[in-house]
Amino acid sequence: MTGIRDYAVVTAAYWGFTLSDGALRMLVLLHFHTLGYSPFQLATLFLLYEVMGMITNLAGGWLGSRYGVKVTLHAGLGLQVMALLALSALDPAWPLALSVGYVLAIQGLSGVAKDLSKMSAKSAIKLVVPAGAHSTLFKWVALLTGSKNALKGVGFFLGGLLLGTLGFVHALWLMAGCLAAVLAASVIFLPGEMGKIGSKTSESKTLGSKAILSEILSKSRAINLLSAARLFLFGARDVWFVVGLPVFLAEILGWSFTFVGAFLALWVIGYGVVQAAAPMILKSSRDGRSSEVQAARVWIFILAGVTMAVAGAIHAGYQPAWALIIGLGVFGFCFAVNSALHSYLILAFSEADAVAMSVGFYYSANAAGRLLGTLLSGLAYQWAGLTGCLGVAAAMLLMAGVFTLALGDAQQPRSRKAPAE
Repeated sequence: MTGIRDYAVVTAAYWGFTLSDGALRMLVLLHFHTLGYSPFQLATLFLLYEVMGMITNLAGGWLGSRYGVKVTLHAGLGLQVMALLALSALDPAWPLALSVGYVLAIQGLSGVAKDLSKMSAKSAIKLVVPAGAHSTLFKWVALLTGSKNALKGVGFFLGGLLLGTLGFVHALWLMAGCLAAVLAASVIFLPGEMGKIGSKTSESKTLGSKAILSEILSKSRAINLLSAARLFLFGARDVWFVVGLPVFLAEILGWSFTFVGAFLALWVIGYGVVQAAAPMILKSSRDGRSSEVQAARVWIFILAGVTMAVAGAIHAGYQPAWALIIGLGVFGFCFAVNSALHSYLILAFSEADAVAMSVGFYYSANAAGRLLGTLLSGLAYQWAGLTGCLGVAAAMLLMAGVFTLALGDAQQPRSRKAPAE
């Protein structure tokens, strides 16, 4: 029962953070759009958010392994409270350059908070599930990941609602207060030693004081390959979702900004529901790896095929609105299955006493993919429109497929007692 309680506490804390993260993104987009910021200026506000994610996951994984994931989870929640309060101090009378720089820095802080919280929450699941309970691990990580994405969509709605009813500053104050209450509850109820190297073995205690850069970057072959596949998987999503899709819906299809935001929020919610249901769609194996790795190999190429089909339909002029809506639905379903498999496999490949470092390394690759996708999204759309974005996305998915094929069956994490072969 202790494991279930700890899982519930971690999940509740991550849910609280996710709501604030989704709401904050919508608040920033809508508020600064009304202030007259151009699409390019709006995009720059989130670049440091992604860059800091890469750095944070590496450093946060090491901190989580040395001091425990409770410390990193609470650091993430606390930093998000600080970011919300700091953003409320923004003065509309400031010069544009100062305002952009200030918001950029705060978004960077929020990016640190987001990845500390995500890395901690996902690492904690590995620690509260009994060893060998592969099916339970898959279900719990799928539930956490799926519910997170669904709640992020709810956060989009919440951000717009709070902005329209309370205004920018008061909305930020309310969000900060609610998240501070979540932080206080987590401090009280969550065990302090979760994920800390040295909490289980004397060997790990020796290694805990020696965790250096080589420990952070040097992983098993399976984790390295899975991380590379993750980079291209999420880069492929963002290369058409960040700029291409919203601009296409607004400028080419003529949708209002409100309708675009609502549509994307509903898509994220549906995507999260599929992620949570992934264990019911996929067959589990006794060893917790072989069937799951094989499924990852199959689903990544299905996703690549769907992406190419959507690009072809739009390029051919087959009712672009319906081709995009239907294509988005199929893409979202396939992408959710791929993401759920990846989120499970990183935990399956990780050693329990160093799970935070492995997960941090993996999600650093995830952040790198999102950054790459964000940059390529604008370039590809400017070069060849939405079909150009989809073409680049398909190429990135094929690259993800190459790394997924190389995973091999049921690879074990590298032993700490001997160097990797």
